[in-house]
Amino acid sequence: VITALADSSINLQLRAWAKTEDYWAVKGDLTKGIYELYTREGIEIPFPQLDVHLKNE
Repeated sequence: VITALADSSINLQLRAWAKTEDYWAVKGDLTKGIYELYTREGIEIPFPQLDVHLKNE
């Protein structure tokens, strides 16, 4: 589900169901799988960037 079109990202929300005792393993597997997919497809995760301009007086 797309939750927002932000300044430098498209925010997505993934919903998955698992047994309570499997929660952390499933969460870790999904996170790792998504990261590996993005890496393989050349999709970069955006990071905030700040430009600083120094003015000499």
